[in-house]
Amino acid sequence: MGGIYALIKAKNIIKHGAARCRFATRRKSEKYDREIYMEVKVNALVLRAADYGENDKILTLLTAERGKLSAGIKGVKKAGAKLKFAAQPFCLAEYILACRGSRYTVVQASESESFYDIRCDISKFYAASALCEAAAALTYEDDPSPQMFLSAVEGLRDMCAGDESFALIKFLARALSLSGYGFSAGACSECGKDLCGEGKLRFDMSSGSFTCWDCGTGYGVSGSTYAVLRAAEGRPCSEITDDGKKRALRLLREFYALKTDNRCVGLSEFIRLGE
Repeated sequence: MGGIYALIKAKNIIKHGAARCRFATRRKSEKYDREIYMEVKVNALVLRAADYGENDKILTLLTAERGKLSAGIKGVKKAGAKLKFAAQPFCLAEYILACRGSRYTVVQASESESFYDIRCDISKFYAASALCEAAAALTYEDDPSPQMFLSAVEGLRDMCAGDESFALIKFLARALSLSGYGFSAGACSECGKDLCGEGKLRFDMSSGSFTCWDCGTGYGVSGSTYAVLRAAEGRPCSEITDDGKKRALRLLREFYALKTDNRCVGLSEFIRLGE
C-alpha cells in the first residue's frame, strides 16, 4: 500500500514540476520577446507597395538611415484607414517601424511629401515608376545609401516641377555612378578630342566612355544623345532636344541592363509611352 502512495506522490511531483518548467519557459520567452522588440524612426520613400492578405500591404522603402528595407503595414486597404497615405506609391514620410528580429511593421507615419502631381500625369507616373524600380534594384537591405535616397527624392521633385524625361535621365546617371557603374560624357577616351559639336560618336558599353567615330568601335550614338548625357552630369553642353532625350533613354536602358544584368521594365514602358 505504501508503495502505491509513493508512486502517486512521485507522479504529482513530476506533473507539477513539468508545469513549473512550462511556466518558467513561457516567462523566459516573454522576456526575450520584450528584449528584441524595438521601434526605429526612419525617413523613407515608398518604392513599391504589394498587396498582402485581405487588408494589408508589404512596402519596399528606401530609407536615408538603413538603406532599402521591407515593412508590413496593416489595415491600409480598408476605407478610412489612418495610414492609407503611407502605403501610396512615391510617399515620402517619417516612418516609425516596430522591429522584431529582421521583420519591420509600420506603426506610425508623418507625411513629408506626397508628390501628388506625379499621380495626375500618366507620363510623370511612368517616369517615377521607372525611377523607383531602378532605385530598388541598385540598393540593398541594411546598406545605408543616403546619397541614393536624396537623388531619388530630388528626381521626383524635378518630375513634379517640369521635364520628367530629363529628371529620369539625370537620376539614372547619378544612381549608376553611385552603384559603381558610372559613365563619362567627357572628351574622346582614345585621342582626348573635345566631342562637343560632333554629329556622330561612339559609346563603349564596357568602359562607359565616348570616343570619336573613327577612334572607337563602340555603340554608335548621335551628338544630341551626347549633349543630353553631358547635361545630366552637369557639364556644359549644346542645345538639348526631345529627340536627344529619347535616344539617351534608350542608351541608358541598354547600359543599365549590361551593367546590372537586369532589365528595368518601367524604363522600357516609359520609352514606349513616348514613342
